[in-house]
Amino acid sequence: MGRMDEIVKQAMRRWPNVPHCFGWLALDARGDWWMRDARAQACGSFTSGASGAKGARLQHEGLRRFIERNYLPDERGRWFFQNGPQRVFVELEAAPLVWRILPSGEVQGHDWQPAGEIDGAFLDEHGRLFLHSTRALGLVHSQDMLAAADAVEAGRWQPEEVRFADLPKRFGFVLSPEAAQQDN
Repeated sequence: MGRMDEIVKQAMRRWPNVPHCFGWLALDARGDWWMRDARAQACGSFTSGASGAKGARLQHEGLRRFIERNYLPDERGRWFFQNGPQRVFVELEAAPLVWRILPSGEVQGHDWQPAGEIDGAFLDEHGRLFLHSTRALGLVHSQDMLAAADAVEAGRWQPEEVRFADLPKRFGFVLSPEAAQQDN
């Protein structure tokens, strides 16, 4: 259960059989959380580009931090927010984590946690840079691409060209747990 809040762990022990939730929470390529109510879900998938499909961007800092402290993958590569006794599976626009490159050169996730050791860099057909670390695969935030380019030029990372569609299987994560649930 890692770094999960103690109050969440207590709720899980108290109510162990709460059904999972799909489609209501999403993470975009900039590390922003989106609440997808029934109307947003009716507009299409999170990544469809349809007007209204993203939902409402979560702006409350306390709620964002609570989600980030209790954000984990399951054994099938589906990332979720453990909301008390309920797992709220997250729709991902690009990757489970969004990396920020700090002025020191360190890499941290959108969840404020260090990336750990970076062991691979990948450039997709859209020009997006992904880094794999001991934690997971993450997309480098668009505002940090200059720092990332400096790291590549300095030889810190040697990006391998990849197709975006190949990343989930290669790195063991699910972009849409809701779609995967419907396929079962």
